[in-house]
Amino acid sequence: MRKEYDFSAARKNPYATQLKKQITIRLDEDSIDYFKSISQAVGIPYQSLINLYLRDCAASHRTLDLQWK
Repeated sequence: MRKEYDFSAARKNPYATQLKKQITIRLDEDSIDYFKSISQAVGIPYQSLINLYLRDCAASHRTLDLQWK
């Protein structure tokens, strides 16, 4: 490896706006356990699995039908 690198001609990452954003979300333990068990069977991290599921819901324009009793 070089001792010094020249970054004077470096560019910003053009895909930086497409990167994931860290947030905090509160989920019940049963939901987390559900996605963790699926993630072990599929072989991908459970957070990525939750992200894929939410992305699929958003792409399909799914809405939740809630009715309060």
